Amino acid sequence: MADENKDIDQVTGTDTTGHEWDGIKELNNPLPRWWLWTFYGTVAWGLAYTIAYPAWPLVNSATQGLLGYSTRAEVAERIAEVDARNAEVSERLAAADLSTLAPDDPAHRFGVAGGASVFLANCSQCHGQGAAGVQAAGYPNLLDDAWLWGGTLEEIEYTVRHGIRNETDPDARWSEMPAFGDILSDEEIGQTVEYVLAISGQEHDAAMAEQGMVWFEEQCSACHGVNGEGDRLQGAPTLNDAIWLYGGDRETLTETVTYSRFGVMPAWGERLDEYEIKAVTLYLHQLGGGE
Repeated sequence: MADENKDIDQVTGTDTTGHEWDGIKELNNPLPRWWLWTFYGTVAWGLAYTIAYPAWPLVNSATQGLLGYSTRAEVAERIAEVDARNAEVSERLAAADLSTLAPDDPAHRFGVAGGASVFLANCSQCHGQGAAGVQAAGYPNLLDDAWLWGGTLEEIEYTVRHGIRNETDPDARWSEMPAFGDILSDEEIGQTVEYVLAISGQEHDAAMAEQGMVWFEEQCSACHGVNGEGDRLQGAPTLNDAIWLYGGDRETLTETVTYSRFGVMPAWGERLDEYEIKAVTLYLHQLGGGE
């Protein structure tokens, strides 16, 4: 009875599915046997894989699989193998005095190479992959020799280890600029900014800068120096050059003087081991700005 209801294509003699579009009927041809067996094989392979390897997600983990294979464990094992091969030179670097470590020493070369990896993994998010910094966000350029706290190996290591203005390390470097919007009037701030523009060699209003010098000497010179030369001992930046942490145009300087800045760097001594701290110090120092 069912065969009588079949719609047979008159050209091919094959029954159709009953679907038709613009007079074109869909033939009910069987799938090729090779395709079916391939499909069945992939289904069987998928089931076997989910049984043998980690696959099914659970609340806090996943099924381990009969083979107990783990890509993370494999990576950890390979890392451990590399660490074991480099253990001797790593220990030498961790115990070394960087100021006396010769550049041709294997520990120095190993540290620079390893420090690049440490930097990319932990520091590049702020300072940029090439260490050029991000001025708009106040992340310092580490390629020049304008160091707020000094660019010797010892000073860089201290900064890396303890960080800047964080609340987790009591030995963090610390300085704080007051918000002069609470101290000076808008007019006085404008005059001070014009003076800073003047000493940094930029276009400025000479009359306003002359009055701004008075406010600068009264309010700013204690930290930044009489001539804007800065003071590394307290992390006060130089203002009479063309290097700026947040920007040196009139608008940005006005914002800085009015509201101040308060950049924070974490204390990496709490996150990195001794070898990593020494390595990233060597890497930073040899980028071009180290002293």
